[in-house]
Amino acid sequence: MELMKLEIVTPDGVIFDDEVKQVTLPGSEGEFGVLPKHSTLLSLLDAGVIVIDTKDNREVSVAIDSGYVKVEEEKTLCIVNGAVALSGDDSNLAKAIAEAKELLQKAGDSNMAIAAAMSKVEHIAKGL
Repeated sequence: MELMKLEIVTPDGVIFDDEVKQVTLPGSEGEFGVLPKHSTLLSLLDAGVIVIDTKDNREVSVAIDSGYVKVEEEKTLCIVNGAVALSGDDSNLAKAIAEAKELLQKAGDSNMAIAAAMSKVEHIAKGL
């Protein structure tokens, strides 16, 4: 199984740094997926949810407000202004979901992007 390194960095530091199977990103032109050996690209990221398929078959979601991504064959680097990881036990997850909603509402760039991201966060909240 091929893996790639994914790093998500905010002004406060690194919030994710591990090898993954795939990542789905909220690009400025729409959502797109990145697999290992993806061709090199640089893209703006809109407010939304990054969905990570980890090497141990878990799905991790991270709400972001904006940023950019640099994709290379072996590594994907996301530099974002703000991020909230949507994982953990039920009490921490509920707090993270509330923080994610606040982060997305503050972003306010694109109503459609915000609505789509809020829908994903609500879907995660229903899993509680």
